[in-house]
Amino acid sequence: MYCKSLLHIKSTLKTIALFALLVLVFSCKKESEIQNTPKSKEVTAKDILGNPNYLAICYGGYRMNSREVQPTIAELKEDLKILAALNIKVVRTYNVHLAHASNVLKAISELKRENPKFEMYVMLGAWIDCKNAWTDLEPNHFEESERNEVEINEAVRLASNYSDIVKIIAVGNEAMVKWATSYYVQPSVILKWVNHLQQLKKENKLANDLWITCSDDFASWGGADASYKTQDLEELINAVDYVSMHTYPYHNSHYNPNFWNTPVEEQILSDTEKIDKAMHRSFEFAKMQYHTVKNYVRSINPSKPIHIGETGWSSSSDGFYGSEGSKASDEYKQSLYYNHMREWTNKEGISCFFFEAFDEPWKDSGNPFGSENHFGIFTVDGKAKHVLWNSVDKKVFENLNRSKKTISKTFNGNKDELMKTVLVPPSH
Repeated sequence: MYCKSLLHIKSTLKTIALFALLVLVFSCKKESEIQNTPKSKEVTAKDILGNPNYLAICYGGYRMNSREVQPTIAELKEDLKILAALNIKVVRTYNVHLAHASNVLKAISELKRENPKFEMYVMLGAWIDCKNAWTDLEPNHFEESERNEVEINEAVRLASNYSDIVKIIAVGNEAMVKWATSYYVQPSVILKWVNHLQQLKKENKLANDLWITCSDDFASWGGADASYKTQDLEELINAVDYVSMHTYPYHNSHYNPNFWNTPVEEQILSDTEKIDKAMHRSFEFAKMQYHTVKNYVRSINPSKPIHIGETGWSSSSDGFYGSEGSKASDEYKQSLYYNHMREWTNKEGISCFFFEAFDEPWKDSGNPFGSENHFGIFTVDGKAKHVLWNSVDKKVFENLNRSKKTISKTFNGNKDELMKTVLVPPSH
């Protein structure tokens, strides 16, 4: 009995030892595998900008005619899922003094937690303006608003807290161009804050691979008259990580229409041919402005990257761009412009933040038909404009909604009905 018990004990000990050995070997192997497994590389601004796999768009989630009604995080998540379905992975915001920007970041964070494969990054805008801007007092374009510091500090806080999402900070939006008479500042103001942010990177108070820029009209970047080409601008070009320029042939169809109006030699063409040629000239106009900026910037700094921070085309207008004006506004023309710009910029390695994702009725709240309300490639109630009809056909937006409405086509997808709204540009 004792011998049998002893043999049993020995057998048990052997089993335990063998089990322990197997556990140890497995654990070591597991640890080794973990150590040797390459960590996923964190995406940086350098990786994103100019990469056609990271399409960019300007985004405001406002659905009402006032920004006092902030979109909820649930509504922002709806929008971001819709954009992600289009392979858009970078969105641009414009200010941090309202809840919108911080809520966009919260929404993206939640989506990433819900789905680790969800990928979206932000170009975070910090609003900059001059002293007395948006008041009853005369704007002082040679002094800055006291609030600029508050805006920059909040942008820093958000970029630090959401470093996995915020890859770019843009100091100001069209803040240097002189036609922004309500608020523009001198380049020295933008330079001051860009240098400040770059110093925070050196002090490890901001991520070293966070890129700092200013997003402004092509004229502000030396693409127009000599008055913009100052020493401060040269220093700013050297200070930013890249130049973010805006180009709007749409607005120039009214203010500078030589490229837009139908020339004499095209009078014999069909209406559709006239429109197509006008839109191709518009595309060439945008390219010209980009290359004008590029030539000047490269004369200052040959290696400085240049991307398009804004360009777009409104689908409706009752003003300068409507039936009594340049006749530029409709979904057909918007579609042509969008496709021209995407094809060119993707091929050339230029990021293009198309303006914009969704119509925002607050922009010209007193005039529902104003052009500023209709730059979206989606309507405010989530209908896909003509540029996205093919995406609807491909069921890209299946199971996605905006305001509890499925994504459907404008004009019920009837091309003939759409074309009835398309006007031929004026003749020379």
